[in-house]
Amino acid sequence: MSIDDLFKKIASGSVQTAGKPEYIVAGLGNPGREYEETRHNAGFLAIDFVAEKLGVKINRAKYNALCAEVKIGDKNVLLMKPQTYMNLSGTSICEAAAFYKIPTDRILVLCDDITQNPGKLRIRKSGSAGGHNGLKNIIEYGGSDKFPRIRMGVGAKPTPEYDLAAWVTGKLSAEDKKAIAARFADIEKAIPLILSSEMEKAMCLYNG
Repeated sequence: MSIDDLFKKIASGSVQTAGKPEYIVAGLGNPGREYEETRHNAGFLAIDFVAEKLGVKINRAKYNALCAEVKIGDKNVLLMKPQTYMNLSGTSICEAAAFYKIPTDRILVLCDDITQNPGKLRIRKSGSAGGHNGLKNIIEYGGSDKFPRIRMGVGAKPTPEYDLAAWVTGKLSAEDKKAIAARFADIEKAIPLILSSEMEKAMCLYNG
């Protein structure tokens, strides 16, 4: 398709362009090649999958994050990958939310969950951080835990004595990565339901 054809399609309304973001969908993780495909970066992996399906790349540097503006259904959405490292995820996400005047309950977070086996999803409307430092920082800076999240199982520590930081920043095995990636299509389907306030439907269809 030529650039002229693309402009014609945009003018005719057959291609949707994103307006001012009304929602944020943020995938949590740590920046840097050394953290690629680690357990803590499940959120990055999932949101990259969603962006690819939407035909965009999350590569615009803004709000201490990599961002992309998209339409999901009829919603204007800012996709985010905070580059502040996991424990300061809230500083980035809440900066963007404040700029666009997006309330906390319109921030959807994708993150890892060590309390669930790889391939399991837990979609929740709100709740505590549950020991997750990224969620904890968002709650701290946003002043509320009333935001939806999709938590992806990455597996528990092999022993209680195993260092937690070493576990979450450890590489996913090929088997675990395959199990997690197998749910990305479900996450993609759940997101528009959650943004449209159909949380119960999303939970019924994709939890577990």
